[in-house]
Amino acid sequence: MVKVILIVFVVATVAICGFMLIDSNSATSVAASVDGAVSNGISLTIEGEVIYPGTYTLSEGSNMLELIGAAGGVTDNADDRAYYASAELIGGESYYIASRYDETDMCNFDEISKVNVNSDSASTLSTVSGISSSVASNIVSYRETNGLFYTIESLVNVSGIGNATYNKIRNYVILHE
Repeated sequence: MVKVILIVFVVATVAICGFMLIDSNSATSVAASVDGAVSNGISLTIEGEVIYPGTYTLSEGSNMLELIGAAGGVTDNADDRAYYASAELIGGESYYIASRYDETDMCNFDEISKVNVNSDSASTLSTVSGISSSVASNIVSYRETNGLFYTIESLVNVSGIGNATYNKIRNYVILHE
């Protein structure tokens, strides 16, 4: 009986030490990923309609498709019109995959009404709550001067759109049909 207890104790001790070693290694890799400290990589955060939202370290020059892949892919509710898969990403930035359907109503099968920031007129853009007529004009002017928006996050570069406005409108804009 003493031998059985001793064997169980040894096996349990080895198992606990093994789990502690595994846990400390995963914590180190997560910390390196969050800090962007991994050599030859950039730290990117993705949220919204992806399987595993979070922060990932990818190689310099990575695109949206690679970030979505790192996050396990998009959900069934993701709006593929709200991002370009080939958009090159900037390290340290956070990216959002918008919803196609209203998240607050589980039984809702109607698409969210959205405007296209790359093609719609200022009057159409101003139909979105949070986009005033002056901000809508600024969006049109910005795209005429700088070209198309390749990520919805680039809307914060438009005069009159700060983080609060961006967070309010990000589910109501698309980049392409």
